[in-house]
Amino acid sequence: MKVGILGGGQLARMIALAGYPLGIRFIFLDPSVGACATTLGGHLHGDYHDENLLAELAERADAVTYEFENVPANVAGFLTSRTQVYPSPKALAVAQDRLVEKEFLNNLGIPTAPYATVDSLNDLQAAMEKVGYPAILKTRTQGYDGKGQSVLKSAADLKLAWEKLEGLAAIVEGFVNFNREISIVAVRSVSGELAFYPLSENVHKGGILRVSESRKNDSQQAKAEEYATRLMIELDYVGVLALELFEVNGELVANEFAPRVHNSGHWTIEGAETSQFENHLRAILDLPLGSTVAVGHVAMVNFIGGKPESEDVLKIPNAHLHLYAKAPRKGRKVAHATIRTMTLAELEPLKKRLIALADEIDDS
Repeated sequence: MKVGILGGGQLARMIALAGYPLGIRFIFLDPSVGACATTLGGHLHGDYHDENLLAELAERADAVTYEFENVPANVAGFLTSRTQVYPSPKALAVAQDRLVEKEFLNNLGIPTAPYATVDSLNDLQAAMEKVGYPAILKTRTQGYDGKGQSVLKSAADLKLAWEKLEGLAAIVEGFVNFNREISIVAVRSVSGELAFYPLSENVHKGGILRVSESRKNDSQQAKAEEYATRLMIELDYVGVLALELFEVNGELVANEFAPRVHNSGHWTIEGAETSQFENHLRAILDLPLGSTVAVGHVAMVNFIGGKPESEDVLKIPNAHLHLYAKAPRKGRKVAHATIRTMTLAELEPLKKRLIALADEIDDS
């Protein structure tokens, strides 16, 4: 079997690494000559809109998936008319627009932060009466890892924040005074089989995920699974999906969902019976899903902008290093490492050592 992947970054790379032991082979479409996944399969080098390359990808692959959610709608539609594409274009369309996403979540009975659509400075000024301060002004599309966002603390911030968007469609969201950030990584197969990983508890800085830790038997597991199930059933979803949530005084408020494998699920490579990457492949190829049971206690730490010396990571007991073969660059995820232990007490001091290494080289 051969899987086509739109994108050749680290997520595509980890999907391919999970698929090789299953006898799955890969072909990537990516405009970058040095895309880090492309050493693991064929590389169609060119623009995502190139219909000749898209047709070749569809012809050579048994199924096509993607590693990022900003796949242009016409690209997804072109591929869908020629081969199996998972997740579906409908899931892409909802996830690509923050306003559509918020409305979709609310219509499913999943609460979100207060929000308002903004098309002008006057709109923004009026919206703040509804949303209140502090708030975040975001582009409706193309934002990730904190990009395309401005924090609004008072009316004095509005004009500059709006000008930074340069006329792009936007949404303003009220701040959520959360107790913690969590996410659930879920998977659904072509046949409708569902599976859920233990919740991840996450720490962000500057809009970028820094630390993610598995939480066995979390009190919010059942509610998070319920919300993820509603999403996947309504979208007729196939593949891995991550739903990011805030816990607020015992209640869950949705932030956003990602229709793909997700950074907060990287710990599953060492920390679950079956990783999110392998289960994504099983799902889109309609193979039986693997167990999502956690193995021990696991924490994942991202390395942003640069990476420490491998020796410094590997001398930490129970550490596992993943280098992405990507050149260091400000704000770029270039590697991650996980720590897995049998008890939570063992995990904490080792996690702190790993975080300290990440902080030393942080260039975000």
